[in-house]
Amino acid sequence: MPGLFNSPFWSRGFRPFFFLGAIQSIVSILLWGGVYAGYILPSGYWMDPVLWHVHEMIYGFVVAIVAGFLLTAVANWTGGAPVREIHLIVLVLIWSLGRIFVSFDVGLPKAIQILGVTLFVPCLTISLMIPLMRSWSKRNFIFLILLCILFGCDIWFLISTDMRAMHMALFMILAMVSLIGGRVIPAFTVAALRRRGIVVYQTNQNRLDVMAWLSLLVVAVAVTLSEKGVLLGVTAGGSCLIHALRMRYYRTLRVWSDPLSWILHIGYSWLVLGLGSLSLAGFRYINTTIAIHVLTVGCIGSMILGMMCRVTLGHTGRNLKISGATIFSFILMQIAVFIRILGPILIPQHTVVWIGLTACLWGVCFSLFLVCFGPILFAKSFDQ
Repeated sequence: MPGLFNSPFWSRGFRPFFFLGAIQSIVSILLWGGVYAGYILPSGYWMDPVLWHVHEMIYGFVVAIVAGFLLTAVANWTGGAPVREIHLIVLVLIWSLGRIFVSFDVGLPKAIQILGVTLFVPCLTISLMIPLMRSWSKRNFIFLILLCILFGCDIWFLISTDMRAMHMALFMILAMVSLIGGRVIPAFTVAALRRRGIVVYQTNQNRLDVMAWLSLLVVAVAVTLSEKGVLLGVTAGGSCLIHALRMRYYRTLRVWSDPLSWILHIGYSWLVLGLGSLSLAGFRYINTTIAIHVLTVGCIGSMILGMMCRVTLGHTGRNLKISGATIFSFILMQIAVFIRILGPILIPQHTVVWIGLTACLWGVCFSLFLVCFGPILFAKSFDQ
């Protein structure tokens, strides 16, 4: 047992949660693609397949990656010891228990089953809150608030199966993307350009940064009140404009020689385009589902894939260099977005094919991550 606890795999939160989150995303998206194509799941599943797909992509996959990132980042933000070993193993077990309880009817009362599904987010929040409060890292308290809202949305959804709860949860995730992206994209871009000998500096946009994530909270309320309407059209359009203005000083056109930077710029660009699409949906020009998948497959898929690769390399003391296979996964993710969005619009009679193909491409992207980065997640850091 001491050997298990002392394994490098349990030394930082990103290691198990990136590994298991990638597996979860592959399994859940391929299962969904199969169900949508007409294959019937065996009996014993607790939730309707559509509801299960929506829930598990957010609370299974995305929340796992968020957990891995935040558990790692908070140690850097506070200067304290990271969550590791037994503490980290317990969190992983709670997350895994949730995946079982949400997928199968295990014969327990519904209240107990809901408790098992929702337990991970509050446990994660407490694990983050203790070091943040101890160091009084006020700047990062917002993540605790967003996690609490995610917890509330999960309970709301599991009790009522109201899709508005998932819309609200999605925008809490996008608020985190906006917060983290606003911090790391300019910093990573400047670092990449300086490695090429280009002397540049970050531009302070604190007010615009705050306006950006606050605007997403407003859109979350609007989309919860109604999937269509002037309120959603105006708020999503305003948020789109704010996020686009934020990119003025990101130097996007100068990062194409560094894949670990451009994948984040592309992911952020999908956020801008997704908000613009949602505004059009509010004014009834396009279907809301289109905008949702621009935000999920495009923005969240690209940002997560890029951050997983960069965090894994950076926090194991390795050079920020990636293989052709990883670059190929970045490109495949963009192809998946276009297929998922344009396929049903241009050739709607083959929507089943487009969704199945998107699911397969998504699975390939995260399979390539596991092939290229899985061994690193289990190995010692070079700086140890």
